[in-house]
Parts: sequence; structure tokens; C-alpha cells
Amino acid sequence: MKQEMNLWEAIEGRRSIRSYDPTQELPEDVIEKILKMATLSPSAGNLQAWFFYVIKNKKIKRGLVQAAYGQEFLAEAPVNIVVCADPDRSGSKYGSRGRELYCLQDTAIAIQNIMLSATALRLGTCCVGAFDEEEARNVLNLPQGLRPVAIIALGHSRESPGPRPRRDLKEVVKVIK
Repeated sequence: MKQEMNLWEAIEGRRSIRSYDPTQELPEDVIEKILKMATLSPSAGNLQAWFFYVIKNKKIKRGLVQAAYGQEFLAEAPVNIVVCADPDRSGSKYGSRGRELYCLQDTAIAIQNIMLSATALRLGTCCVGAFDEEEARNVLNLPQGLRPVAIIALGHSRESPGPRPRRDLKEVVKVIK
């Protein structure tokens, strides 16, 4: 594998990849390293209200494509990681705010760690949030209480998209002194 990127390179170089080389499998140690980085994410009360499903099964990936309104690249990617929130885990300490917000914030941070870790390893990802939650739940046979938040396609990219436009800092930052 090529030399890993540093954090700055990974942040600047991360792109949403929608074309994968389905012939290049990902070694288990690489997937484990990426997931380890996800579990190092900060979380409200250190409750770690997340759960990760690693999907390699072609039939289940096809089901996720259906749940994600036909986003075919999910089936092409060697691995899909479905990141789920555990609202009850957060709610046990923080009540409704934990169930409705903190568990989602926690999973969002873990998702970012997954994508940046994969980018640092020179792999491609795409975070899919557009999917029918109930259909995804049924495809994965999720236990009651877990909420699927994102499906992340993961694999070797067959494309190199350039940077997308970003809003200027002046548009999105207000300094209050």
C-alpha cells in the first residue's frame, strides 16, 4: 500500500467517491484500523452510542442499493459500513436530548473519522445519508433500538474528482469578541 497521508492532506484530499474497483478487496487489518479510528471518536459522556456493520455480502449490498434509492456504487464498493446510532444508550444519561441529538452527533464524528482514516490510507469513501431508514433496517435485520444513520461505501477509487467549491470563511464565520 502507498504511504499514508498526514491529517492535513487527508482533510484536503477527501472526496466523495462513486466509482470503485470491485476487484480489489480490502484486507481485514485495513478495515479494522479504520474502525478502530472510528471508536476513538469523542462522544457525549463517553457513552460511545454507535455500532458499525461491515457489509461485504453482495446480496445485502444490493438491498442497501435499493434502500438508498438506487445508488449503485454501494454494490460496486468492496465494503459498505453502516453506521448506527444507539439512541437509548445516549438517552440513559441525557434523556431526550441524548436520544434525539447527542447519539447523532456522536455517529457523525465517527463517520468523519472513518472517511478521513480511509483517505489517509488512500482509499475512497462516500457517505450516503439518502436512504429509506426502515428499508435499511429490514435489509440488515437491525435489533430494535439501533438507528441507521449513514451507509459508507469504502474501497479503491476508480476516479479522482477535483475539489468542490466551498463557501468563503467570511460567509460562514462570525467572531464575537
